[in-house]
Amino acid sequence: MDRLNAKEISLPLIPLRELVAFPTVIVPILVGRDKSVNALKAALGQHGGLLFLAAQRNQVTETPAPEEMYETGTIARIEKSAEQSNGSYRIVVQGLKRGRVREYVAEAQDFHLVRLEVLEERSEPGKDMLELSRSLIALFEEYINLKRVRLPGIMTRLKPSQLSDASDIIISIVNLPLKVKQSLLEELDTYARGVRVYNILKKEVLQLRSQRNIEPKLKREEGPETDYEEYKKKITEALLPDYVKARADEELERLAAMPPYSAEGTVSRYYLDWLLAVPWKKLRKENKDIRKAAQILDEDHYGLRKVKERILDYLAVRLLVKRPEGEILCFVGPPGVGKSSLSKSIARALDRKFVRVSLGGVKDEAEIRGHRRTYIGSYPGQIVKGLKKAGSMNPVFLLDEIDKLNSDFRGDPASALLEALDPEQNAEFSDHYLDLELDLSQVFFITTANFAENIPPALLDRMEVIELPGYTEREKLEIARNFLVKKQAEKNGFAAGAVRIADDVLLSVINEYTREAGVRNLEREIAVIMRKTARSLVEAGRKGDENDAQTIGRDRLQKYLGVPKYSSQKIFQRSETGVAIGLAWTAAGGDILVVEARMLRGKGELILTGRLGEVMKESSSAAFSYTKLKLFELELDTEELKNYDIHLHIPEGAVPKEGPSAGVTLAVSLISLLTGIPVRPDHAMTGEITLRGKILPVGGIKEKIIAAHRYGIKNILIPSENEKDFREEIPEELKNDIHVHPVDTMDELLDIVLEHPIKIKNIHSKVIRPLQEANLQ
Repeated sequence: MDRLNAKEISLPLIPLRELVAFPTVIVPILVGRDKSVNALKAALGQHGGLLFLAAQRNQVTETPAPEEMYETGTIARIEKSAEQSNGSYRIVVQGLKRGRVREYVAEAQDFHLVRLEVLEERSEPGKDMLELSRSLIALFEEYINLKRVRLPGIMTRLKPSQLSDASDIIISIVNLPLKVKQSLLEELDTYARGVRVYNILKKEVLQLRSQRNIEPKLKREEGPETDYEEYKKKITEALLPDYVKARADEELERLAAMPPYSAEGTVSRYYLDWLLAVPWKKLRKENKDIRKAAQILDEDHYGLRKVKERILDYLAVRLLVKRPEGEILCFVGPPGVGKSSLSKSIARALDRKFVRVSLGGVKDEAEIRGHRRTYIGSYPGQIVKGLKKAGSMNPVFLLDEIDKLNSDFRGDPASALLEALDPEQNAEFSDHYLDLELDLSQVFFITTANFAENIPPALLDRMEVIELPGYTEREKLEIARNFLVKKQAEKNGFAAGAVRIADDVLLSVINEYTREAGVRNLEREIAVIMRKTARSLVEAGRKGDENDAQTIGRDRLQKYLGVPKYSSQKIFQRSETGVAIGLAWTAAGGDILVVEARMLRGKGELILTGRLGEVMKESSSAAFSYTKLKLFELELDTEELKNYDIHLHIPEGAVPKEGPSAGVTLAVSLISLLTGIPVRPDHAMTGEITLRGKILPVGGIKEKIIAAHRYGIKNILIPSENEKDFREEIPEELKNDIHVHPVDTMDELLDIVLEHPIKIKNIHSKVIRPLQEANLQ
């Protein structure tokens, strides 16, 4: 306790909702939010059980920023701490002294660490503190008698000689608005605070005296209706299902039997507020005009034909079915292809409300289902909050980044989502806080993900997956011209048509300043051009309206965006032995994969580097085995290979690489190395390999072909079974600019990618010796 004698002290902060803690007062608190739990652990560990309690300015904020907290709070000591089954903590704290935040310590990332000024109370001399204290205690005794509240031992804690403590204890019990309690906490003049508490308490006592009078006239003169009457009116007027109304009436009767200003009463009021806030029977009338919906989707997004057709199919079904089930769609694709914005467009096309919840990094099941209504501080889950925000039971509900869900000791959020996303169950979804069934069958759920395989299988099984592939160069140009330029011009203060960017300039931005599957970075670069243009106009004293239109040419491009980040030239100019180009499919879309193979003295081992995943390592082993089998088939002497290690490396070693589709590329690299035949530089390939040399189909064909075209590679080898994907998914303008070779076996592939056929009869004399001279010197 010596630390409290200092003028300043640093302590972890726990934000309080709908609660102001006072010195001297013992308070039970439920600690459930991540930062608050971390602050509690820090207080118990490094800070001797001391922490700082401060009220939030906004009671609904989940993660309050420093500016959303009151500066003055209470330094408290943790008396008891017990971890609950859901990962939250129930603690009991003893208020010690007032404190004021001087600054938030930046080093603490996972909780708020604050530097405090320890506040000392003051009192002007000549004030009759003892008389005020006696009057206050006597008035409080009358107050609890009128309220018929049982507070064992409370009167023995109120000492006439301790006005400050008596004022704090009394004001913590009387039910007042949070702002009033906060202002009393901030009052450091002991006598002035005592006078304010006395006047507040006197008003409460006068009202209680009046309420004891049964005459209706006096009761009407009392002023506003009681909580009971207000809630009774709200429940009667609300459109509640019978089972919800029964629960609300039951809770209201419990509230009426409670001491009005008890902590349990606050919990009941908060629960009733949430029951009344949920739009139980409210359904927004939706648009069923298919032509209008198609027009809205086309206005908001270019291309995406399959996705738009699926939405229009859904609308058509709703016109024919009297009570259709809610839909659960999953948009899968790389960043920036429009998954989230498309969800908003669907809501606009259907004329429904739109709600978005980000699931990235969510670990606590209570974030989905809510906390059980046992302790102060419990609240509903994100689904109930989303319905309240929408004001209807049939919004378009976006669950963003569902593939990034996590789980830990607090539960599995994916399991909690199963009930919400299963059409067979979601008509009876249960939120732990409300403890009532909610009908989610009319909600249009949409989820988004970068990789479908990262979604828990049970969840994936309940959703219809729609893939949003990356955009071609032509599609990006159309999106930039028709959407992004207009959007950023308006955002940066230009009138319609006041800034024009030529197509050749946009293509340069696409090819030389961005390299992505979507258009997110493209929009950022266009935004930079708009800001630079706005600055040049302001500096020149011009307005930038339609009469002063600006055309951005190539002469300004490098001035505004700097040196090009990427080269539009072909990256491979000459053939090399042991180097092959593969195609990959990543979270950011398609990309190329360079495989390098080299030989060095060793023990016949295969060395793999480049941060390869388990599946890719197995593909490498399969490719190596196939290569040795192929050499044996060609009657080449492989005995000498036992004295050499073969090193396979895939550059960009910091980037994880996974999947079986590089199998053919690995095999080509090895065969090229061991036969000494170079690989053609303008050929890229993809496919899974078997030990028999069969080539199996793979995914992401469109993204891979787009990536090859972006790098200037015109000859692409794909598995024959993927030829249908090429025909259906690749735009005509791209088909006309590339040459795709469907292949079934490695023999077919080798005949195309190697510069000349394999005709060597002695691997020792024709391969090992040249390699010794070239690589082992």
